[in-house]
This record gives sequence, structure tokens and C-alpha cells, in this order.
Amino acid sequence: MDTAEPTEGAAWDEVTPDAARRLLVAAVEAFAEQGYHATTTRDIAGRAGMSPAALYIHYKTKEELLHRISRLGHLKAVRILQAAADAEGAAVERLSHAVSSFVVWHAEQHTTARVVQYELDALGPEHRTEVVDLRRQCDAAVRRILLDGVRDGEFDVPDVPGTALAVMSLCIDVARWFNASGRRTPDEVGALYADLVNRMVRSGA
Repeated sequence: MDTAEPTEGAAWDEVTPDAARRLLVAAVEAFAEQGYHATTTRDIAGRAGMSPAALYIHYKTKEELLHRISRLGHLKAVRILQAAADAEGAAVERLSHAVSSFVVWHAEQHTTARVVQYELDALGPEHRTEVVDLRRQCDAAVRRILLDGVRDGEFDVPDVPGTALAVMSLCIDVARWFNASGRRTPDEVGALYADLVNRMVRSGA
């Protein structure tokens, strides 16, 4: 069973009180293992060592739990990518930082990231719209770096939107296959992907 690791639980320190955080971590584990639709509120409460009734004190519905997980995860992604886009320096350096940081997060928090990235369609319309907007902000940050690189002659990218989509897809997919007991660390995967992406976009000039 691929459950949320201690480092993943620590990622939710901002969620209070403790019972709400325990339920959220339990939901991440259950959604990642079983999928959102196959998970019941009883499953989540049981993993948290609480009664099903206790869950409703903190979250009105299972979908509200998913929204909290997805929103917090996407806000973290926005912060990572916008920080790289806003940084000083050459576009090649900013893109490397964006990719490596984004990949490291998806590797270190791979259980959480699978839920954040792959359960979008389970959200209700209002919550889905909110999260889609956060995803657009992530895409816009990557596009901004690519456009700066094209402008400055660092990158040869005829299709910036398509390339941004490819870069995002590469990074996000790490959450699907990463294994904490595998032969590469999150930092090593981040460095590898940053190099691959830069090779993909660099100008030969």
C-alpha cells in the first residue's frame, strides 16, 4: 500500500485543529489508494481513528475534503512556479529552478500530488472552476519564463503554449510513478527533469 509518508503529513501543518488535519491526511491516503469515488467517509474516519460522525464536525461532505486538499496543493504549485517566474536571472536558470522545484514537490509529496492532480473531475462545478483557475496560473508562470527565453534568444520554442503544456505534464507525471524506495531521490529526479526540459527548449544559437 502506498500511503502518505510522514513528510507528506507534515505538509498539512497549516491545517488546524489537529482533528481536521488527521482527517485530511487520512483522506489523502484513502483517495490515493482507492480513488475518490470508491472511498467512503467511514473509510476516512477509520483511518484517522475517529468516528464517521466526527468527520462532519470539520468537513460537511467528502467533496469538501477533496476541495481542501486540491486547493492547498494547487496553491503550493502556484507559489513554486510563480517564484521561479518572478526571480531575477536568465530564463534558462529560472526554468531549471521551476522544473526542479515542481518535480521535487511531486516526488516528495507523490501520494498527495496524485490526489491533487488526478481527482480534479470529482470536484463540484464551483470548486472545480476555482482549481482550474489555479492550474491556469501555473501554466501562465511557465509560459512567462518561456516567452522571456524566446525574447532573449535563449530558447527556440515555436509553440510556447504547447511547450508549456508539455513541461507541466512531464512534471506532474512524476507523482504517478515515483517510488520513495526507488533508486533516485526527489532531488535527483528534479535535476534530471530540469536538464531534459532545458535541452528541449534551448536555442542552438
